[in-house]
Amino acid sequence: MSEDSIKPIGVAIIGFGGMGGYHAQRLNSELDEFNLIGIFDVKATRQKAAEDSGIHAFASREALLSDPRVEVVTVATPNDLHKEIVIDALNHGKNVISEKPVTLSSADLEDMIAAAKRNGKLFTVHQNRRWDKDYLTVKKIIDENTLGRVFEVENRVHGSRGIPGDWRNKKAQGGGMLLDWGIHLLDQVLQLTEDRRLLDVYAQLTYITNEECDDGFRAFLRFENDLHFLVEVLTSNFIELPRWYLLGENGSAIVRNWNLEGEIVMVSDWENRDSVPVQAGVGITKTMAPRTDDTIEHFPLPQVAGEWTEYYRNIARVIREGAAPIVTHDQQRRLIRLVEAIFASGASGQVVPFNDVI
Repeated sequence: MSEDSIKPIGVAIIGFGGMGGYHAQRLNSELDEFNLIGIFDVKATRQKAAEDSGIHAFASREALLSDPRVEVVTVATPNDLHKEIVIDALNHGKNVISEKPVTLSSADLEDMIAAAKRNGKLFTVHQNRRWDKDYLTVKKIIDENTLGRVFEVENRVHGSRGIPGDWRNKKAQGGGMLLDWGIHLLDQVLQLTEDRRLLDVYAQLTYITNEECDDGFRAFLRFENDLHFLVEVLTSNFIELPRWYLLGENGSAIVRNWNLEGEIVMVSDWENRDSVPVQAGVGITKTMAPRTDDTIEHFPLPQVAGEWTEYYRNIARVIREGAAPIVTHDQQRRLIRLVEAIFASGASGQVVPFNDVI
């Protein structure tokens, strides 16, 4: 084994806000494969915050990018700056991780991919929500066919504080909930449906607390073989709906929150279809009468732990061993095209064909 294959990989961070600080903290505490060389932020207060925590702050972006110790640059700036900084870092011969969303348009993404290919460097995106245990639990339920054929999935997050009062509420900087939390949920959906064509999209965007940027959205995604997803991010909800809700031929599953509170309910006796009518408002119903306990079974949710450090460890294997990256260019192409389709549907009020090619 060569010395280069075992020495830590030098990494630096551009943008030392909330996510930049998150990367720095975890790189320093959990990942021996990397050595945090330093950071750069345009704000003097953030530069000082880094120095106060024992992290070197480069005097300029150019100084950071010119340092030969830096092999990987993580870009954690406002969304509208990703393209410029990523291409600059690639042109300096660095491997690059961009925070999500990778950029604001498919055209910009192609320019970034072209720069990576031209320089022969890794360019990938930090889609960290692929390691959330609620998502991994849902993925296990679907992958193992626990519910039989799944035909409906709801994937949502709810808040009650509107858009944060920083660059995230400014359209020119790539603000809004579709590009913030939406990009996470949509990436999860596309991971769950990698082998299915997405046929069309219908979306509604909300502007309850902000006229410039969407403060929420609902997107209805129709995939081949009668699979439908509802993806929902809303920030004016004071009573949260479930994080996930799945309907399958043989049962249903609910994941109420990130703490994996929920259950699976399955049919145990298909032959017993008799029901006793129940009072429903001012009438009675047999159709909507609940199943009797002897025809269903309740099961706990499977527990699946996610290891976020696998994301950076994959980066190390890509650089040192030529492994395949977990987050690929084609995945990001599909994701940004979906974001564009949702914006288009929201603006027109029409269903937008996706013409997906697997």
